[in-house]
Amino acid sequence: MVSAILRKAGYDSVHVREYGLAAASDPEILERAAAEGRVVVSADTDFAALLALWDRQKPSLILIRDSSIARPSDQASLLLRSLPGLSLELDRGCIAVFKDERLRIRQLPVNNRTG
Repeated sequence: MVSAILRKAGYDSVHVREYGLAAASDPEILERAAAEGRVVVSADTDFAALLALWDRQKPSLILIRDSSIARPSDQASLLLRSLPGLSLELDRGCIAVFKDERLRIRQLPVNNRTG
């Protein structure tokens, strides 16, 4: 439902089921998203853990960890309000976490060894 709402609002959004990846592993989903330049939206913290271990800038992740926005319609509303202001960070590569009505952004790669 979130993907459909985003698509209706003009975003190029695809749900993993549309790719036949509903039962795919998290690394498979991340690889597909990276290959297509997509942003993963999830409540699954495993995606953030995997991205923290990867030495890559993509794909970006939006992690929704706020229990007050558990309904898909609320999540879609949050994303529609937030995506315009997040676009630059998402294009660069980041993990954006919504939790307790706050937004935290961590640039990718997390383990940046160049600094």
